[in-house]
Amino acid sequence: MPIIELEKHRFRSTELAIVKKAIDFFKDTPLHVLPPPASFDGTGVYALYYLGEFHLYSPLARLNRISCDYPIYIGKAVPPGSRKGRTRNADEAKLYGRLNEHKRGIEATQLSLTDFRCRFMLLTDIETDLIVPVESELIRNYQPLWNTAIRNVSRDCNNFA
Repeated sequence: MPIIELEKHRFRSTELAIVKKAIDFFKDTPLHVLPPPASFDGTGVYALYYLGEFHLYSPLARLNRISCDYPIYIGKAVPPGSRKGRTRNADEAKLYGRLNEHKRGIEATQLSLTDFRCRFMLLTDIETDLIVPVESELIRNYQPLWNTAIRNVSRDCNNFA
């Protein structure tokens, strides 16, 4: 049986610092109410922060009242067709629309929309290729409740249905 030299197939890069730079930029973007007060076009990454009194989220909310550094959810808006490599046209997808979807979802619960803040980073042109790795790294770093525990509970419940 032939031997495969796996090291000849393993890609390594010293340029991974670009994701870290994007995350550092993201952390410094301004906070807004949810959704932000004005509509805008574009694609990118966003985070939602909870500051309210709901008892299950109170430890997170206490931290965020001091400094909004602990997202409850991290998400993305990618250009249509991006998974198939078809486009980088960031104007076709609206990050603002994703934030509005969260607004509608929150309004359908017992949570108050006024208890949420968001921050976002627009990625256009070739930078749209960073959307997925930046979102993934932010989720790994922060382990937001709605990305981890809530999704797992939802998936587990569907398995028993």
